[in-house]
Amino acid sequence: MKEIDVNLMHPAEQIAIIIGRIYRAEMTTTSGGNLSIMDDNGDMWITPAGIDKGSLTPEDIMCVKADGTIVGRHRPSSEYPFHKALYKMRPNLHSVIHAHPPGLVTFSIVHQVPDTSIIPQALSVCGPVGFAPYALPGSELLGEKIAAEFQKNPDYKAVIMENHGVVLMGTDIADAYQRFETLELCARTILNAKALGEPRYLSPEQIHSHMQAVHHNIPHFMDVTHPSDERAIRAEICRIVRRACAQGLMCSSYGTASVRWRGNDFLITPANVQRWDIEPEDIVQVKDCSIEPGKTASRSVALHYEIYRRNPKVNSIIVTQTPSLMGFCCTEAKFDVRTIPESWIFLQDVHKFPFGSQHSDMDAIAAELEQRPCVMLENDSILVTGDKLINTFDKLEVADFSARSLILAAPVGKLNPITDSEIEELRVAFHVGQ
Repeated sequence: MKEIDVNLMHPAEQIAIIIGRIYRAEMTTTSGGNLSIMDDNGDMWITPAGIDKGSLTPEDIMCVKADGTIVGRHRPSSEYPFHKALYKMRPNLHSVIHAHPPGLVTFSIVHQVPDTSIIPQALSVCGPVGFAPYALPGSELLGEKIAAEFQKNPDYKAVIMENHGVVLMGTDIADAYQRFETLELCARTILNAKALGEPRYLSPEQIHSHMQAVHHNIPHFMDVTHPSDERAIRAEICRIVRRACAQGLMCSSYGTASVRWRGNDFLITPANVQRWDIEPEDIVQVKDCSIEPGKTASRSVALHYEIYRRNPKVNSIIVTQTPSLMGFCCTEAKFDVRTIPESWIFLQDVHKFPFGSQHSDMDAIAAELEQRPCVMLENDSILVTGDKLINTFDKLEVADFSARSLILAAPVGKLNPITDSEIEELRVAFHVGQ
């Protein structure tokens, strides 16, 4: 099904779509959270008070006109006062999201701010994060306290609300949602890492070096063709990426999928396009590590090229971050998939590479994938390979389920893994590695 850029829609439609995503991702409740958009006329479009967040339609969204007139069939959100205060203070920002996602609420109730240096892209997406003191929900005082916190730092676009939740602003609703989703990913990654051991954070120097190491000057080729099989791959990539987003296996700010096309040529997701909004025409064709003109390929395009070049049996790759898997990526804890037969059959033993290896040691990663379908990159991502894209996605799901089971098991008792002799039985019975 073709997606439409939400920013091209009417504000009421935008809000209905984004609140639906937030609710389905279990980042708010039926009654909790509110979103708003300030349009070019100075009219504020905002979610209604007391209406089921799981079934909002554009017709439910309220409009508070610039002159204060209220238009719509409900009452505006009770948190309207702080939305109004934020727009008055930050007239260059046009969207506000407030919700109670479990990860960020956890930080809210222990009066801490999540450290976004846990993953490399989070600092640039989220920026610095503030912390606003408690005030009565729906009160003018709450709006004043939140606005005062935003005013402390002109770079604040996200603020944790003491014993309440989080509020974020953006240039538009997609920008605010990307910030919201990424900050919650950081929070859940840290919480999962703490369940496994001690989280490992990145230094400013590591993040800077990582961004500088990205291949920016990849050449372009001109003889671009789009035969039917190529167009089918583009559509398939978009379907899987949207499915991954809907299942919490990718977020707006991170996630790459690619599929081999002909020989070592392949198609890959672009950089700087939010994953929810990727369209077939955004997908980038790659030939001999050159990309089609007018596009910017994923930052990991060089690594994908090296993997395809070295591994003729690999026909698809997914690189992504999930809160559970990132808990293992960001600690010394071993991701031991000898939990149930399916996990080991699909993934085998997963090797973890040091942060930065995706730039400095692509040969070693590609060589490891000759033996096994999955690797982890410290503080960065999990990389899964396979024959068909749907099979690679299946492995990603199995990896995420396995990680969640291990984290849930941590407070219960020590893992009793499948034994070496049982692993050998699985290897023979299911022809693993052949």
